[in-house]
Amino acid sequence: MNSGVNEKLFVLIRDSISKTPFYNLLGLTLNELGPGFAEIGIVTRPEHTNPLGLIHGGVYMAMADAAMGNAVRSLGVKAVTVECSTSLIAASGLNEKMVAQGKVLKAGKSLFFVEASLFCGDKLIAHSKGTFYKAGDIDI
Repeated sequence: MNSGVNEKLFVLIRDSISKTPFYNLLGLTLNELGPGFAEIGIVTRPEHTNPLGLIHGGVYMAMADAAMGNAVRSLGVKAVTVECSTSLIAASGLNEKMVAQGKVLKAGKSLFFVEASLFCGDKLIAHSKGTFYKAGDIDI
């Protein structure tokens, strides 16, 4: 869903997410995009589990990174992750819908400070904070 982003930029980001091999491997989808905000969704599968049968922490971290990175991209910026820290708070189970909501906290000239919260229903699963470097502007 487009929540206020330039339509051409929205289509570009939506289409690039659907064509990104890593996102496809995990099953990530774009649920919502607004200025400085992105929500990424997933339905957990057996391939997402660790040896204990729980959803692997790397899935949470990848979702957070995708949500934060696309929140930055929603501002018309190409960006790469410089730093990312994730606190894993709770577990989610198989065949559950999870969302990661990324939000730009501060947009500087070259650095963007971003956070993401991951939810399974109303339950907070993880929280991330990240720093992204501006690699250029998105041409639309």
